[in-house]
Amino acid sequence: MARKKSGTGYVRTDGGGAAEANLPVLEFILNNYHNFNARATRDALIAYWRHIEGGGKMFWAVAGAMSSAQLGITMAPAIRKGLIHGLSVTGANLEESLFRLVAHGSYIDFPDYRYFTKDDDTKILNDRMRRVTDTSIPEDEAFRAVEKIIVPMWKNAGAEGRRRFWHEYFYELVQSLDPDLYEGDPDACWLLAAAKAGLPMVVPGCEDSTFGNIFASYVKNGECDASIVKSGIEYLAAFYDQYGELSKEPGVGFFQIGGGIAGDFPICVVPSIKYDLGLEARPWAYFCQVSDSTTSYGSYSGATPNEKITWDKLTKETPMFVIESDATIVVPLMLSALLECAGNPVRANEMIGELSR
Repeated sequence: MARKKSGTGYVRTDGGGAAEANLPVLEFILNNYHNFNARATRDALIAYWRHIEGGGKMFWAVAGAMSSAQLGITMAPAIRKGLIHGLSVTGANLEESLFRLVAHGSYIDFPDYRYFTKDDDTKILNDRMRRVTDTSIPEDEAFRAVEKIIVPMWKNAGAEGRRRFWHEYFYELVQSLDPDLYEGDPDACWLLAAAKAGLPMVVPGCEDSTFGNIFASYVKNGECDASIVKSGIEYLAAFYDQYGELSKEPGVGFFQIGGGIAGDFPICVVPSIKYDLGLEARPWAYFCQVSDSTTSYGSYSGATPNEKITWDKLTKETPMFVIESDATIVVPLMLSALLECAGNPVRANEMIGELSR
């Protein structure tokens, strides 16, 4: 019923060699993805590449449990290759990228989770594991191990009167971590890649995460000062300027996984700059949402792209794509193809050009 992982289980996705020259993933998508969600995936991929190739940037919004699903295997190389330039992530995705780095070998997978009883899940609880669909995060090797490192950082910040954004504590932690503590592949840790690149990031609603809860408990007990973490309002105020830099000619696109606050928070920066600050703002230059929950008006999965036009977040000229599919399947395919394009742009453009003939 359960399977303990051994080794890293990672395959390099950003290397060179024959695979890069042949562009097999791009070829597969171009040859096979012609209709329905497959077509949306292909067209979103091509538009993404065209935007990047033209000097544009791409901002990602990541909801769901993508870090537990090991999306970092392709996200981290994409960051290193300059395919991702900024991030909005849930507090859970932020910390779970770190957990995969320090506790990967202690995760347990549950491929038969659909057939679990309440007793099965109670046993997982008693074994000090926290299930996330078909995998689980180990309490002691992940939560408590990181707590020993980050709590002194919080206390020192309070003693020194320093205030920082939530992700800045994690940026410092992941870069200062002793490699001897790694259980996962550091090349597959998107948090480490983002920290090294110094990517702008917002973590809206960080309280809704394990370490948000842990921090609140230390505040409640008087051991940490709540003011050491800058607020969500301060995140948005700082993002005004970050967006201005990201959106310089030819603009910045918006790639969204899932719905909720990770996407809603950053995309509203454009109308806020225009209507609340009374300043000029370049519109988002691209939009793609990948979600297996159908978007609809008023839906918790997010508004349709057309609705976003009415809020002045997108325009009628913005390339827009909605891929109604599982992001854990679609996104690694797209990123693998984009990494191939970045590795051999001439051949990629030839192949894409042949598609339209």
